[in-house]
Amino acid sequence: MVKKDRSSYVNKTYLMIMLPKFYQTHLKSQLTLAEYLLLKILITLLQSIKKVSLETLATAVPIPIIFESRRRKIQRFLLLPNLTIEKIWFPIVTTWLEMNFTSDKIIYLVIDRTNWACVNLFMVSVVWDKRAFPIYFTLLPKLGSSNIDEQKAILSKVLPTFNNYKICVLGDREFCSVKLANWLRDSNVYFCLRLKKNHFVEMQADVWLELNDLGLAPGISFFVKGVKVTKIKGFVSFNVACKWKRKILGVAPEEGWFILTTLETLELAIAAYKQRFDIEEMFRDFKSGGYNLEDTNVSGERLISLILLIAIAYTSATIQGQKIKRKGVQKYVGRVKEYGRTQRRHSSFYIGLYGQTWVNFMEECKDLVIILIKLSRNKRQYYQRGLRAMELILATS
Repeated sequence: MVKKDRSSYVNKTYLMIMLPKFYQTHLKSQLTLAEYLLLKILITLLQSIKKVSLETLATAVPIPIIFESRRRKIQRFLLLPNLTIEKIWFPIVTTWLEMNFTSDKIIYLVIDRTNWACVNLFMVSVVWDKRAFPIYFTLLPKLGSSNIDEQKAILSKVLPTFNNYKICVLGDREFCSVKLANWLRDSNVYFCLRLKKNHFVEMQADVWLELNDLGLAPGISFFVKGVKVTKIKGFVSFNVACKWKRKILGVAPEEGWFILTTLETLELAIAAYKQRFDIEEMFRDFKSGGYNLEDTNVSGERLISLILLIAIAYTSATIQGQKIKRKGVQKYVGRVKEYGRTQRRHSSFYIGLYGQTWVNFMEECKDLVIILIKLSRNKRQYYQRGLRAMELILATS
């Protein structure tokens, strides 16, 4: 007589679908059932294979039709009239803001650009969990920097979403236009925009100095309040926060920061501007550090739709990672921060993404794992803790 294995993990299904409930609710309202199911399949593939090449996605889509039909199916899906930022993404962003921010808290909005090959992508994101939550993205019709008209047009589409919140726009030297600063002030928006060191400020009446001549050096910081920037007439006064990090082990940054701002103190301005670099981490996650966006072979509207899918996948993974951390089981997914280490080793995005990978591979290898556990009965208590961790991770989906 064969003795049945009654262990709880034998009959359990280990499969994690990573889409927050409020995402699912809105997506179902905008897409047909067939479209919604295909979107879920594509999101699952993105989280699993971490590649967005059309050929790679078509190869992996588990729909029983010939390869070329699968490829065309994805192409048609990326051109769906409802698969737009305005219809799909902005309502999700609005709900996410309501869940994570209050009207009295400043939200930091980062504007930046990334490019590869012939693609020039403009992105607006919210600083979030040491990363950035993508809000709006568009392709610029040219290579190189954006201009003031493009910047204002893009921000005009985004700002209404934040009508009930205080926001501070962060931008690097591409966005150092005093015209943009004036426009943001008129829109009742705080800002921290990094100036080029050859800008002029009016230190006294009709006495103009180049920022580079203000005496900023490694280890020095100061705050210049209420000065006119550039010699063009008609602009009101701004504050300029100046900081150059001190030398550490004899090495200092090549140059300091000159931050054009409406914030009232040096500390507030510098702390705000430091958060601009979180969008660089997000770009890395979108590209070689995560979904390999630069390897895609689609363009135009299809590329924007594909980036929208990445935004859904990326933010879903981050939300999932935050839940896993709150459950206290992140050590089962990745290495934890060692004592004395100032930077966390893995982001919430990483924990969410690879938490799903770990749990879902259990489903594929369950029979082998069961045998392996039986062969190491002295380690059974540790395996049981790990299985409990898997259950907790599954419960977050």
